[in-house]
Amino acid sequence: MAASNFSVLGVGVVPADVALALVGSGLTLQAGPLADAADHDAVLLHAATTADLQQLAHLKDLSQAAFDSAVVVLADSADTDAETALLHLGVEAIHGPANSPGLARALRHAIERKQLERAARTAYATDLATGLPHQAQLVEHMTQLLALREREPAPMVLMVLRIHGFDQAAARLGVEAGNVLRRKVAVRLRSGLRASDVVAAIGPDAFGVLLGRLEAKTDGERVAAKLVKSLQQPILVAGQPCAVGAAVGLAQYPEHGKDAQSLLQRASAQAGSVATLGGGALASASVHRIGGAAANEDAS
Repeated sequence: MAASNFSVLGVGVVPADVALALVGSGLTLQAGPLADAADHDAVLLHAATTADLQQLAHLKDLSQAAFDSAVVVLADSADTDAETALLHLGVEAIHGPANSPGLARALRHAIERKQLERAARTAYATDLATGLPHQAQLVEHMTQLLALREREPAPMVLMVLRIHGFDQAAARLGVEAGNVLRRKVAVRLRSGLRASDVVAAIGPDAFGVLLGRLEAKTDGERVAAKLVKSLQQPILVAGQPCAVGAAVGLAQYPEHGKDAQSLLQRASAQAGSVATLGGGALASASVHRIGGAAANEDAS
């Protein structure tokens, strides 16, 4: 069986012979910044000296990179304390010099461990109706990410979307139609977000969306408006158009809370305070309508 193809992000100065060591291994090395870790299966960092190895623990975005991808450090010299600190930050493996054998194998094993870790979490924390993580998994993910944010401060937003229209679809087209509509709403929400964002099913009519990293504090409301607009397009179930509306509550870290439960409670309460009749509404520091009547209101 052919080996799977994986993408490895090389950050900083990576020895030239590393690319040669990966030839024929199914691993493709690409240079780029650490902030791009989520777009790759693994990240390779090089420490030419003991001082370099010690400095890696202070590298900006390292914790986030280790959360998103399998991070492997290529170390030309050893330092037990520095290596322990890196492992505590989530680094999967520390390998010997570039000219030592087994680098490709170490990278593949690191990737496989990361994939098994994700699969184990998914297995016990999936909403079977939609295939999305459920609330417990969302809270766990947020807790881990918030711990990273304590070391690497950056704004993040949790939004809760309460969807109106599932019961109407079930009454008109049958119970299974309501379930199908819920799955299609989940797909539409997922398609409107980045791969690094998280969508979770947190109730029979509610979804949580976690934006783990924002470029600007206003990005939360912009993304919320985008998602509501996407839901204003008719959704076909059994050949029939179904109308849905969304009420959205936003909670921003750190302004609105520094733990997962506080943020979830705030966003849920705000989403519950907005009345939605087939259109979209957004609750944040203040409550206001997004746009006017929804495009699918006539389709019910």
